[in-house]
Order: sequence, then structure tokens, then C-alpha cells
Amino acid sequence: MRFSSTPDAPFSLAAAAGFGFGPDTGRSRPPGNEMRLAFVTDDMAHHAAAFLVQDPDGTVTADIETEADAEAAWRQVLRILSLDQPAGEWAGVGARDPVIGRLQREHPGLRPVLFHSPYEAAAWSIISARRYRGQAAVIQDRLSAELGATFTIAGEQVHAFPLPHRLLKAEALRSVAPARVRWLHAVARAALDGALDAGTLAAMAPADALAHLQQLPGIGPSYATLILVRATGVTDTLTLAEPRLAECVAHFYGTGTGPASREQLERVSANWRPFRTWAAVLLRVAGDRLGLPAAA
Repeated sequence: MRFSSTPDAPFSLAAAAGFGFGPDTGRSRPPGNEMRLAFVTDDMAHHAAAFLVQDPDGTVTADIETEADAEAAWRQVLRILSLDQPAGEWAGVGARDPVIGRLQREHPGLRPVLFHSPYEAAAWSIISARRYRGQAAVIQDRLSAELGATFTIAGEQVHAFPLPHRLLKAEALRSVAPARVRWLHAVARAALDGALDAGTLAAMAPADALAHLQQLPGIGPSYATLILVRATGVTDTLTLAEPRLAECVAHFYGTGTGPASREQLERVSANWRPFRTWAAVLLRVAGDRLGLPAAA
């Protein structure tokens, strides 16, 4: 089925396609304003594929293939691209904060591109812990090819991550230590139990959501933060455990020779409301592209 949406504020699908976080870090950008997605749907029981293009007027159109509810899959795509939230005030953040304003101009139309779901973000956290992102991406691709689903999207093959029930059936996974396999099974069970629902996590107080996520084996504060801010669609959640935020603030705001302190982070980020999550992600993107030390 075909769906379309016209963003209420500047948005670039080309920038989204080249976002480069998580398992897609370091991959080349596709030509033109197009994007291919293959993912586990929010019902945790199906896969979906989407081919997206952007027209000159800014409208984003998606052709979606799925056996699940296609409209629900489209809503999930909108969340993945941060198109599900009103963004009119995002420009106002840049007007108040010269650093954010400059980075908005240097990265026009860029919004956070999220993991397909908290389930996939949690699985990536387990797979990527203490590994180079490129190495972890190879393992995730292999799991998706062997246990997930493969779609041909606009002439290209794209693999989708395994469904939770399929992951649970795997007693061993190549290049994944037995302890991590057990942790992945716990993530799969949590997803099937509804404990990783994006809307539920986003509606929780951040401290409660982080504590909830850290009940999963193998998920500490940093990865709980990643799941919350990079998979649920929150726009104004800021946690001081977010990887590299203190370093990025110190670099771009000149707060000192070391990472920004808690007090400096709170002072600087006050101007980012109601888009503290988006501002933090923008700083990380800019830091990555300047070659600042990378994090998972």
C-alpha cells in the first residue's frame, strides 16, 4: 500500500538515509531522496518493508509491503523518521541557541532516525556491546539473513531482523557468545510480553523507563538510554548517561578542556526544550562527522 505525509517543518529524506547510527554506521549513502527499510512490526509478529521517496515539495511517500496492518506499519515508519511529532518549534530552538542554529544549517532537514523498535534497539545493544560497530553490523546482518526476512525493495535486497519468537528458537548463534544468546532470548521474551512497547516506554517517566529497561540482562545505563531516546520517539527526554553528550557539549559550546559537567549540561540544555532529545542527537551527529571519538 502507498502512504504519504507532508512534514510540518524542514525534513530531508536524503539526510535521514545517511544518518549513520547503530548498525548502519559507516554505510554509504544511497543516491537521491530515497530510503529502504525492512523491520519487525510493532505487533512483534510480522515483518514489513518500505520504499520511501521525497518529492520536491517535501512530501514523503512510502510503498509498504507487509502481512501486518499496513497503516500501523506506516505509523511505525513515521516514528522511525521522527515524522510523527509536530516539529514547528524545532526551528525556534535554533533561534534561541546559536550552536544548535548553526548545526541545523549545516545539517539541513536532519531529524533523529530511530531504531525500528525498542526490541531491535535492545537486541543491537546486546550484539554491539564491547564490539566495533562495523563488526557488530556484520553479525546483525548475518542474523537477519539467516533467521529474519529478506525483501527486494526497489531492486535491492534488504534483510529484516528476526521476529522474537524465531530468535527464541535459536539455541546458538554464530559469533555470539552463549551468555549473549541468553540475553537476546530475554529481550525477545520481553518484546513478546509487551515490556518493550515504544508507546508505553515513551509515556513513562524517564527514570522509571530506564530502571525498567535495566532489568534486562546485559542492558546497563548507557544502553538503556540508547533504547529510550533512540527507539521510542521521545523528543524532550535528556539523560546525563547519554554516551558522548558531555564531550560534544564541551566541544561545541567550549565549556572547558574536559567533558561538560552535570551543571553545564543542565544549563546548556535548558534552551533546547521541548526538543532536548533532538538537540542531543544533532550534537552527536555533528561530533561523529567531525571525527570526535565514537561510541556504540
